[in-house]
Amino acid sequence: MKPIWSIAKRELKTFFDSLVAYILLVVFLGVSGFFTWLFGSDVFFIGQATLQPFFSIAYFTLFFFIPALTMRMLAEEKRSGTIELLLTKPVTDWDVVLGKFLAALILICIALLLTLPYYITVWAIGPIDQGAVWCGYLGLILMSMTYIAIGLFASSITNNQIVAFLLALFIGIFFLIIFNVLSNNFTGFLGEVLSYLSLSTHFDSISRGVVDSRDLLYFLTITLFGLILAESSLAKRNIVE
Repeated sequence: MKPIWSIAKRELKTFFDSLVAYILLVVFLGVSGFFTWLFGSDVFFIGQATLQPFFSIAYFTLFFFIPALTMRMLAEEKRSGTIELLLTKPVTDWDVVLGKFLAALILICIALLLTLPYYITVWAIGPIDQGAVWCGYLGLILMSMTYIAIGLFASSITNNQIVAFLLALFIGIFFLIIFNVLSNNFTGFLGEVLSYLSLSTHFDSISRGVVDSRDLLYFLTITLFGLILAESSLAKRNIVE
């Protein structure tokens, strides 16, 4: 666990030293705050004490922000050659992947933590469904874990950050939109499978305040699968070299 935490701290330091963390936090808070309070289906437009507008915009905002966060994590290290230096130390491929995953997840959790004033303000406006709020935050964290794992896999198979970013978006679109659209066009077993593969199906369920073991299993399985693919990519590279 110590090597994983050391890599995570190193990655977090890189985020804040390069202003990536500050830019992510400011833009995320700005975009989510604007759509939560000022535009479209905001809290005042709905006319009730709810954080659903925030969860809805964060759902799409994180879809773009997380690939931007993970695109350099392995791709840039491979391009610059620092990955070789890192792997010469007493760490495994899994340590590297899990350390970078933990760093990205911590940064996302910090961003979500900074939105707690939204919750406090809405709570002051009127009665709020506490269960739905905390389940909404849980859904965002689980969704972020999934996108981070996908982003790390995309970053592990290329030396180009832009390619990693676009590849992560491409894969993410299937889980975010395409599986859901296809499930509406098929019935029976195939329709059920496509619906289960749709990330929105599970996120919507959790954000409504219902924590089902099938939803938790979905997010954890996709996350683990993405991390395994990222680790396998590093291991294959080491064998080739």
